[in-house]
Amino acid sequence: MRYLDEFQDPALARRLLDEIRATVTRPWALMEVCGGQTHSIIRHGIDQLLPSEVELIHGPGCPVCVTPLEMIDKALAIASRPDVVFCSFGDMLRVPGSGRDLFRVKSAGGDVRVVYSPLDALEIARRTPEKQVVFFGIGFETTAPANAMAVHQARRLGVRNFSLLVSHVRVPPAIEAIMRSPHCRVQGFLAAGHVCSVMGVGEYPALAERFRVPLVVTGFEPLDILEGVRRTVRQLERGEHRVENAYPRAVRDEGNPAALRMLAEVFEVADRAWRGIGTIPASGWRLADAYREFDAEHRFDVTDVRAEEPAACRSGEVLQGLLKPYECAAFGKACTPRTPLGATMVSGEGACAAYYLYRRLSPGPAAATGKEATSVG
Repeated sequence: MRYLDEFQDPALARRLLDEIRATVTRPWALMEVCGGQTHSIIRHGIDQLLPSEVELIHGPGCPVCVTPLEMIDKALAIASRPDVVFCSFGDMLRVPGSGRDLFRVKSAGGDVRVVYSPLDALEIARRTPEKQVVFFGIGFETTAPANAMAVHQARRLGVRNFSLLVSHVRVPPAIEAIMRSPHCRVQGFLAAGHVCSVMGVGEYPALAERFRVPLVVTGFEPLDILEGVRRTVRQLERGEHRVENAYPRAVRDEGNPAALRMLAEVFEVADRAWRGIGTIPASGWRLADAYREFDAEHRFDVTDVRAEEPAACRSGEVLQGLLKPYECAAFGKACTPRTPLGATMVSGEGACAAYYLYRRLSPGPAAATGKEATSVG
C-alpha cells in the first residue's frame, strides 16, 4: 500500500471487522494511547463498527491536553513580559490557564507568535537580539527531538537570547501509571506509532510482561487502527501479552538513532506533572545541566507558579479513560470549544473536542452525517 486512501479502503475494513468478530469471544477493553488515534476512531465511527465485546478507551495521548495548568500559567507570565517574544505552535494559544489564554495575552499587547518549528523561533531570536525569545516546548517523544535540536543549535551558534519552556512527557511511564491505578479496566494497548518511530519499542516488553497486557504499535488511519485492534484481540483471546509492531512502514524496533542521541545529549529524565492526573515519576524530560542556561523557567524565575484545576472540569478523568466526554455534566454546556474549561475541548487531539466535533453527545449512535459515521465500511 503506497497511498493514503488505501488505508481507508471500505472492503479491507469490512474484512478486518469480520476477522475481529470471528475472533472475539468475551468483552475486552483496549486503550488507544494517542489523541490522533482517538480523533480517527471517532471521525470514522470505528468504535461503533467494532463488535460490542470490544470497547475502546481513550488514553492520555494528547500532548496539549496533558500540559499542566501551572505550566500554562508559567507560559502566560513569561509571554506577558514586554521584553519577550513568546513562540508556540498554534494549538496552545486557546488552552485555558487559570484566568486567560495566550490569545488574550496577545490581544493585550503581548508579542505571541505562532511558529511551525522550534527552529523558526531560533531564527527569530537571531534576528531580534534585543528581545528574549521563548519557545513553548510541549509534547511527547515525537516533538522532543526537534526541540532538543533547537537548543543544541542555539548553544552552537551562541544565540543566548533563546530559551525553551519545557513540558515534555513520556508515554511508557504513563502506561505504567494507568495500569497501577485501582480503577484501571485496560486489558490491552494500541501504542502510538509516531512515538515508537522515534523511541523504538525497547521500553514496552517489560510493561507487557509486568502487567500481562498486549501492546500493539499502531498507526492512525482506519485500517491501521482496525489491524491494531485485530492483533490485540487475538493476543487477548490466546492469553498472550507481547509487543507487536503493526506499523512497520514507519516504526523500527530500535527507533531513530539520530533522534535518540540528540535527546540523550540535551535532555535528562525527570518527574513530570500531567494535567488532571498529577505527577508521574520519570515521565518527562528537562534540560540537562549543560543546557540549563536555556531553561525559560529558571531564566524568568517562574519555577514556583502553582495552580488549581477548575472543579467543574473532569478532563483528568477523561485523560485516564475513566469516563467518556459526554458523561461530564459540563460537556457541550458550560464547556464548549468557545468556552473551554480544559484543554481536552480545544486541542486538535483532545477527546472532548472529537466528541463535540463529531456530535457524540450521548452514548447512542453518532449524530454525525452518514459519511462521517460509516466512512470505513
